[in-house]
Amino acid sequence: MSSPALNSQCLSGPGFHQLVRLQFGRHARHYNDLAQLQRGIAWRLARHCQSLTIPRGPRADLGAGSGLVGSAWSAQLADQPAGTPQAPPPQAPLLQLDLCPELLARNPLAPSQGALVWDLNNGLPPALRQAALLTSSFALQWLDDPGAQLEHWCSNLQVGGWLALAVPTCGSFPQWRQAAQRAGVPFTGLELPSAEQLAQRARGYLRLAHCQRLQFSRSHASGLSFLRQIRQLGAGASRHSPLTAPQLRRLLQHWPSPSSQNWEVLLLVGQRQL
Repeated sequence: MSSPALNSQCLSGPGFHQLVRLQFGRHARHYNDLAQLQRGIAWRLARHCQSLTIPRGPRADLGAGSGLVGSAWSAQLADQPAGTPQAPPPQAPLLQLDLCPELLARNPLAPSQGALVWDLNNGLPPALRQAALLTSSFALQWLDDPGAQLEHWCSNLQVGGWLALAVPTCGSFPQWRQAAQRAGVPFTGLELPSAEQLAQRARGYLRLAHCQRLQFSRSHASGLSFLRQIRQLGAGASRHSPLTAPQLRRLLQHWPSPSSQNWEVLLLVGQRQL
């Protein structure tokens, strides 16, 4: 327990955006090794994209990071048996857009698909107006107003264009919250958006072909090992003030060992309507 801020570092507003970038950049070399859940979700999202009839127009992976979604899509197409009718591949450019240049530098798709360092809190870049396809996995939750940005993404799709989204939602981490409550300390994780509210906002623009809340459980040796893994992923930024050293000790004392940690993830695929 080397730091009272082990489980989070805190800022708000533009400073928070930079903290998120710095945290992911500092730990970019570990991301692909540790992001097993993110890799699995990216694989599911890419599988749903294979069957879509996507119109011509700009395409992008928002918060692409190290390229998990696009890489999964390409790998699935390559693994199809001979003679299987193939859906169109993620045609160039599937722009790899992310706030963190260190993650984009490790993205194998960036040289061929194109890469852009961009803060999605500023909306979409002009090149993505009338987009044909927007994908995003484990990125929307880092934005200041996820619901408003989701509506912005939907409104920038052309009619017939598609959004394929995966985002962790507020049903995640009940064990962490329970440990904090028992210890009498604040929950300092990132506050995640409501799956129901996001789906409702998307329905204002999209016909939803798929909308599901997925539940996952991951085992950890202790609360400390879970918090360290979050930090090593680069996902330790929070808008809450970090716990003091005594508070952190109390939290860990009330955290069962070994323990599991539940994730709730919204997976949503929809097509823009008139």
